[in-house]
Amino acid sequence: MKLLKALAALALAAAIMALSALGAEELDAAPAMAAAQAWLIHVDAGDYARSWDEGAAHFRESISKVQWQTTLDSARTPLGVMIARKIRSAAYARTHPGAPVGEYFVIEFDTRFANRPRAIETVTPMREADGSWKVADYSIR
Repeated sequence: MKLLKALAALALAAAIMALSALGAEELDAAPAMAAAQAWLIHVDAGDYARSWDEGAAHFRESISKVQWQTTLDSARTPLGVMIARKIRSAAYARTHPGAPVGEYFVIEFDTRFANRPRAIETVTPMREADGSWKVADYSIR
């Protein structure tokens, strides 16, 4: 039993070292998470125009502000107000469907709305050319 615990500890240490070797900056989700949460404040407030304004360049190029406002209004209004949101997962990626190769964090939240107690929101910030993180994709299921 002690041998199994020792082997498990060694495997965990090796995995942590391997992740560290990939580069701390590459795996630091904090800036992307902060960008996603700041962006969600606008969405939760119903300020869909501002969420478009603060989205990634690729996002703004892929949908007009009016289309975004209409789409988001029809998706979010029936859900009611956001009651609670908890991070489910965050994964680093170099690609994202329909988007250019870059740096992304795909962040899933377990979210409870007034009219829908169980939903999964996916917010995908991408690193912009200036190094900042901005939301490039959003969905609710």
